[in-house]
Amino acid sequence: MRVLYAIQGTGNGHLSRAREVIPILKSKNIKLDILVSGVQSDVDLPYDIKYKFQGLSFIFGKKGGVDLLKTYSNSNLKNLHKDIRNLPIENYDLIINDFEPVSAWAAKNKKVTCVSFSHQAAVLSKNAPKPRKPNFVGKQILKRYAPTEKQFGLHFKPYNNAIFTPVIRKEIREAETKNLGHYTVYLPAYDDKRILSILSLLPETKWQVFSKHNKKELIQGNIHIRPINNEAFIHSLLTCKGLFCGGGFEAPAEALFLKKKLMVIPMKGQYEQQCNAKALHKMGVPVIASLKKKHLSKIKNWVTKNELITVDFPDQTEVIIDKILTYAKNK
Repeated sequence: MRVLYAIQGTGNGHLSRAREVIPILKSKNIKLDILVSGVQSDVDLPYDIKYKFQGLSFIFGKKGGVDLLKTYSNSNLKNLHKDIRNLPIENYDLIINDFEPVSAWAAKNKKVTCVSFSHQAAVLSKNAPKPRKPNFVGKQILKRYAPTEKQFGLHFKPYNNAIFTPVIRKEIREAETKNLGHYTVYLPAYDDKRILSILSLLPETKWQVFSKHNKKELIQGNIHIRPINNEAFIHSLLTCKGLFCGGGFEAPAEALFLKKKLMVIPMKGQYEQQCNAKALHKMGVPVIASLKKKHLSKIKNWVTKNELITVDFPDQTEVIIDKILTYAKNK
């Protein structure tokens, strides 16, 4: 069987998951190629990449949401359609798709078996938590961005029999943890100035902020701003008291697995993150709408309390991959 594993390159979670998935795929009796599309990732993939495309990426802003102007200006729809048209998708028996649009649309157009293995597939399930306020446009974008014929989803809970708990990378799953008293911060949709202005109002708390907008280290009072680095972030997370982050999937999942305190701010207008926030809120994780002074009391309350959420995230990655390969063989 010839398999194409297609990965979304926007954000760090997809590529972090791929580092766990690829060795398992390589251990199977298949011929494997890898495709990555998108920008905005800070995680390297130490494997040969057969296809690399610009794809269709959402660019993080600095005020809590997506920068629509930069997203539009960085998009090249003509090239996207060209890549979809020219990708030799017919050479493959199976596409395993982690929210990647080029291969998904190429497979749909040429009727090649394409299966989702992603968090987004779980978010779209009717059983998964949704925000109270409907977002028709956001839901349609999520649904049509990378369409597939079969979905194997990942979420904080198994909301149905095709949804599994998160893939936790080995350096997290097998690590020893400590509590050195600091809080790790990853809020890529906010600029450093906003983060500093709020977190400096809690001067007794030590913050390690990983910044997407700064290439140099900066220490200002109780706040240590650091450029994003995978190894440094993992060390900070393993030794922190809690994680303060956006409403993504992988970082909150890792914090919960490590039994760290967690608080999240979902990105404005980002349907997937609003859904994640709803799911986390139902689990007891504190959620705030934005990084503003009016929410300072909630942040302070979170820092003061030591409430932890108990989760069960067993290692199911190979089980899921075997289910996907069995599905393709039995078609």
